[in-house]
Amino acid sequence: MASMRSYSAVAKGDLEEWLTVYAEDGVVEDPVGPSMFDPEGKGHRGHAGIRAFWEQAIAPIDTFAFTITESFANPGSNTCANIGSIRTAFADGSHTTTDLIMVYVVDDEGRVSSMKAYWEPERTMASFTQA
Repeated sequence: MASMRSYSAVAKGDLEEWLTVYAEDGVVEDPVGPSMFDPEGKGHRGHAGIRAFWEQAIAPIDTFAFTITESFANPGSNTCANIGSIRTAFADGSHTTTDLIMVYVVDDEGRVSSMKAYWEPERTMASFTQA
């Protein structure tokens, strides 16, 4: 499943592996709508945009722990929705937890053409814990 390959690559800190999960014209909206990572809320498009998102949002994090509590995918569909949380830890030992819903659409080759992460930055920041 493409979403699990994505989580694995992020947890390993492997940008190049992560990019192979995405179609060349893939779009990442994380979070959906305007945010500190995407002020216009239009998403990060193509491998260049997805790479830039990684450098801005993922690279500064020391560790990621993904917990998926529910996953919904109709057999034969190219879409799944995962409900869960991501615990992110920084090099200084501080951490946050993000509760979210992630919706993935894959193309005929099994690569992600769209990933939309629904979460609230304010809630994540409220979970910030100093080391």
